[in-house]
Amino acid sequence: METAHVGEKRDPAATAAVTPPGEGARLGRPPLTERRKAATRLEIAREAVRLFADRGVAATTADDIAAAAGISQRTLWRYTPSKELCVRPLLTYALDFVTALMRSWPHDRPLWEVVAGPSSAGADTPADADTQALRDLVVLTRTEPGLRAVWLQVHHDAEAAFAEVIALRTGHGPDDLEPRVQATVLNGALRIAVEQWAWSPDPRPAPLSRTLHRALGIARSGLSD
Repeated sequence: METAHVGEKRDPAATAAVTPPGEGARLGRPPLTERRKAATRLEIAREAVRLFADRGVAATTADDIAAAAGISQRTLWRYTPSKELCVRPLLTYALDFVTALMRSWPHDRPLWEVVAGPSSAGADTPADADTQALRDLVVLTRTEPGLRAVWLQVHHDAEAAFAEVIALRTGHGPDDLEPRVQATVLNGALRIAVEQWAWSPDPRPAPLSRTLHRALGIARSGLSD
């Protein structure tokens, strides 16, 4: 994935060791090594967001993030190519989970149920324990160009995955107009819902699940007359 790097970059010698966070999401239980790597990526992401929120991206170094996560800077570069991309697992976790659910969703049930669920749902997302960190991060995307680039790239990648799943369910090709438009509508609704929730001035906004449900309802109703 290419994105705008406005901060520090990793050691080129370690490039081949990077595994894109969130890649190959699945509902089955991954091997122990992959679970440990995923846990490390999430811990790095949490610490990066905490430092970015406290100091700003420019004032936070890769060494700061590594120290906060309890790893060496060399190890950090094995997990991410830039300090801005440290946060990617917090952004991809829920989207990867939704994509995996969409792939296994029964064909006789509408896809919108995958992410909408009942409006009274109490849980937010699979990353419920990290909802505050997610909110802090999405707030930062308004003023930090590097983080905004990561946020938009994550959704760009998710849109292609959504289109592929929709195409498989409808008999279209993933590049056909119908699945691409439907994927864009779904992806846009998810992105706007998270931004609306995160950018709310209310220190205790409505649950993210409720905002997602509302956004998807609007998307399903189509354009206004």
